Amino acid sequence: MIKPQSTEYLSLRGKTVFVTGGASGIGAEIVKAFAEQGAKVGFVDMDRQGSEALLAELTGEQIFAECDLRDIDALKVAFSKLAAKLGPAEVLVNNAARDDRHDWRDVTAEYWDERQNNNLRHMFFAIQAVADGMIAAGGGSIINMGSNSWWEAGGGFPAYTTAKAAVHGLTRTMARDLGSHRIRVNTVVPGWIMTERQKELWVTPEALAKQIERQCLPDPIDPIYVARMVLFLASDDSAACSANNFMVEGGSI
Repeated sequence: MIKPQSTEYLSLRGKTVFVTGGASGIGAEIVKAFAEQGAKVGFVDMDRQGSEALLAELTGEQIFAECDLRDIDALKVAFSKLAAKLGPAEVLVNNAARDDRHDWRDVTAEYWDERQNNNLRHMFFAIQAVADGMIAAGGGSIINMGSNSWWEAGGGFPAYTTAKAAVHGLTRTMARDLGSHRIRVNTVVPGWIMTERQKELWVTPEALAKQIERQCLPDPIDPIYVARMVLFLASDDSAACSANNFMVEGGSI
């Protein structure tokens, strides 16, 4: 697949953007994409080494705060640090998640709760942490990361797919609650994106061929295309878009 030249969004220059799970994979592509647009990017992640390596690649006003998002108090502290250096968030990208596989027979109550904390709970509290600043600014954009997994009735990770299905409910209710303040809330729905983690853990020739057959388009999906959808939803070009799903899955759903 030939990667077309990225669109330049003038409305993103100087914009303050917070990204969760920004050290690797889709999150790292999102951080780099905003930095290339001239935005001020603050991201949080547990991976200090990966985060520092990413920062070394970037130019401009970008910072990182180490944070385990399962700890809501730590999330609030990390966001406060980002805001102290960059200003209040004008864009929030709730990207962080883990799609670890698990058999439904082996799931304990403790594991179930941990998966929800890893994949869903922090999204709400991140929104809560930035919403007042967006209200004061007269608007903002919140982008939650969904998943093709539950849309396609994917098996083998029920705690993950349940959390990701719930993201869409969170998006729609918060779009209603925040919409009068001109805060837009949307969900980006990636397909099977060819990150290094996916390639290392789960991509086989047979599995990839099966997914390509399911898609309308014949190419594996690079994470850069998810980042470009996020850019659009963060920009003023999407000023009339809220409470909706924006698919980047090659037509597999």
